[in-house]
Amino acid sequence: MLKKFSVENFKNFKEKLILDLSSPHDYAFHTDVILDNCITKGIVYGPNGSGKSNLGLAIFDIVLHLTDQQKLSTKYNHYLNLAAEKHCARFEYAFRFSGRDVLYRYQKSAGDRLIEEQLLIDGYEVLQYNFLKQEGFSRLKGTEMLHLSDRSPISRVKYIKDNAILAEDEVNEAIAAFLDFVDRMLLIVPLEGLDYQVGLESIAAGIIEGGKTKALEQFLRTQGVDYQLVERAVDGRKALYCAFGDKEIGLFQIASSGTMALAQFYHWYSRLQDVSLVFVDDFDAFYRVALASDLVRLLRDLRHTQVLLTTHTTDLMTNDLLRPDCYFLLKDHQIAPISSLTDKELRQEHNLQRMYKAGAFSR
Repeated sequence: MLKKFSVENFKNFKEKLILDLSSPHDYAFHTDVILDNCITKGIVYGPNGSGKSNLGLAIFDIVLHLTDQQKLSTKYNHYLNLAAEKHCARFEYAFRFSGRDVLYRYQKSAGDRLIEEQLLIDGYEVLQYNFLKQEGFSRLKGTEMLHLSDRSPISRVKYIKDNAILAEDEVNEAIAAFLDFVDRMLLIVPLEGLDYQVGLESIAAGIIEGGKTKALEQFLRTQGVDYQLVERAVDGRKALYCAFGDKEIGLFQIASSGTMALAQFYHWYSRLQDVSLVFVDDFDAFYRVALASDLVRLLRDLRHTQVLLTTHTTDLMTNDLLRPDCYFLLKDHQIAPISSLTDKELRQEHNLQRMYKAGAFSR
């Protein structure tokens, strides 16, 4: 699980921004959103321009150099904060796997340009490399014969992942869990991407290949969209059509933006059991409040997947869905749960949205 994340000098985050998921309150309700003393479900609120989208890009920056997953590289243009004088952005990720703490720090001058990286297990430094000086070390068992010092820009953590056969010990098990977690992270922008980039045709193919056509039909029906879906092949591509008696038309030819968003939601929701952390930007852009609430409940039931959603409205800020320590406010380049922004002891019966609008969370 991701416990804590910080970023500095990246896009609009000039000063250090810290997202802490490791300090849950002792609320007696919705205890299922806490796992290994980490918050697993969160909704981030903030006005337009506060940095909600940039927060997602910052968290997923790690994917750029540690995985071979599809990447939305163009989103990482204008990488450094324009007002800062520092020559690099700094990132720090704190994880916990099977009782062990994994801390990964690095600095970059661009999305594809590492300056330094450092990896610690339970406070013990097991890897460090400086790309400017071209020097560093690895204390991981199984890396003794690897030559880390050269001009290659490749992350040394990824180099070890791809080239070493690590010994079987508890430290390397934690490393493997860390790398597996990063490999299974997923960033979603509504109607822009799944695994960073998936179009409507890919959604249809994914539904059909996964044998989920009838399940999607039922899901849409429960949300008030009553279509009879059929599978077709068009120009060699798999497509979803809607049947109306003896007539058919492509699903995405007649679907509203909300229905398309629902189809996309179902497409990636059906895969989230295998995802470690999913970040959905502007989550409720195409959903009415009641529907968005239903979708949050579905996501809440994903026990082993961390979920972070962003929105600029407060309609989902209710104890019926989550808890006060799961609602984060991003403002003035700082982020904190609303439970820490008031001296009042928040209870399950409190109307959080009304309190927010009254200025109760301005500390």
